[in-house]
Amino acid sequence: MDKPLRHPPVLDPGFLPAVIWNRSYRERLHRDSTPRPLSLAIERGDGTVSVFNTEVFPHEGGYAQLNRKYVERLLKFLLWQRGGFRVTIGGDSAITSMVKSIYNPAGERAFDYAFMGEKVYGRQMEVCEGQIDAMPEANETAVPLGRNLDGCRIGFDLGGSDRKCAALIDGQVVFSEEVPWNPYFESNPQYHYDGINDTLKRAAAKLPRIDAIGGSAAGVYVNNEVRVASLFRGVAKEDFENRIRRIFFELAREWGGVPFEVVNDGEVTALAGSMSLQATGVLGISLGTSQAGGYVDPDGSIRPWLNELAFAPIDYRLDAPVDEWSGDIGCGAQYFSQQGVGRLIPSAGICIARDMPLPEQLSVVQQMMANGDLRSRWICETIGAYLGYAIAHYAEFYDVQHVLILGRVTSGEGGQVIVEKARKVLEDEFPELSGSIRIHLPSEKDKRHGQAVAAASLPKLNRVLTKV
Repeated sequence: MDKPLRHPPVLDPGFLPAVIWNRSYRERLHRDSTPRPLSLAIERGDGTVSVFNTEVFPHEGGYAQLNRKYVERLLKFLLWQRGGFRVTIGGDSAITSMVKSIYNPAGERAFDYAFMGEKVYGRQMEVCEGQIDAMPEANETAVPLGRNLDGCRIGFDLGGSDRKCAALIDGQVVFSEEVPWNPYFESNPQYHYDGINDTLKRAAAKLPRIDAIGGSAAGVYVNNEVRVASLFRGVAKEDFENRIRRIFFELAREWGGVPFEVVNDGEVTALAGSMSLQATGVLGISLGTSQAGGYVDPDGSIRPWLNELAFAPIDYRLDAPVDEWSGDIGCGAQYFSQQGVGRLIPSAGICIARDMPLPEQLSVVQQMMANGDLRSRWICETIGAYLGYAIAHYAEFYDVQHVLILGRVTSGEGGQVIVEKARKVLEDEFPELSGSIRIHLPSEKDKRHGQAVAAASLPKLNRVLTKV
């Protein structure tokens, strides 16, 4: 699996793209062995099922370790892309046993086991053995999202370093703003409530009335209920249950019961892209405090998937950077975020105090970029190389024609450098994709506030409006 890269990241030459490793695995599989069918069916709490069919080596001898890496990384990606609490594996009982040893409370993927079980779906995660000719059938659903712009609306987007908001009247933005905050390790639930409410009040002051409120935030939200979210990771379990889980219900009551809807920030990223491009088949990727992902399918709808690409592996080297929350390696958050920029700063030879907050580190790098400092360009080119290979990997799991790149990391000249490098990777390494996938970088205003505007379009109004 040592195929040289045409565009190794300049500051991280050890990067081993998942898409390259997987393609090498499949090439070797068909060259050296008789492929065995393997099917993965993943069931979600609403009864919908995703099925992914592939092929593997006979699970024996030296091939067993190759299978282990291929199947474990594949399932990890599918779980964080599509979500699910029950995994049924058909094709090889030895592989099923292997996965069971990894996904359990004491296993290597204990974090994922707990997250996909109790935290998101409210039940224990299961790994079950199935028969290849009697697997659960795919059962996917899709629903329209947003695009409602009538009336006086507030949209907000909660990030790890700032809160964005926008006020709209019949689709026209009359106010937008971002306010710094630091929610990640704040244990007081009131801090979170007051911060969000302050953002709503700032936008409301610019509107004659409030007809609807829509929001986005990192995490998993089901019918406005917070299931799990990195924004609230500092809140104790009891306080989370008592105050955070239904925080948006409490806010909705304070705002008079107007239509109020909150979804994952990645979904709103994709919605923003679909609305601005007037296109479908859109994968939205936001490079902010962490990485957010969302997907609008070719029919213009969303599916009941998680799209938590921050936890989806894209780098298969053994010494890949570690995610501090999940403990896993090589996952998107360490590459497409402020964390990723901070990780690359020493490699670029830039001297910054290591205790400087990540948003400030990013600002320093972006100012250096504006001043023409080559070291900051190296950081952006490295992220762009990561992105090009990651998009090719994502294309194996999404039917995508457009990729929209948003988020604070893409602000300024660096954003264009990131996108140009990603396009070059697709053109040279994956020519079959470069002609069918377009990478878009929106305007500076849309990059910073596009999600808040799209979020405002989430709720449908339940009454006839009078003109403002």
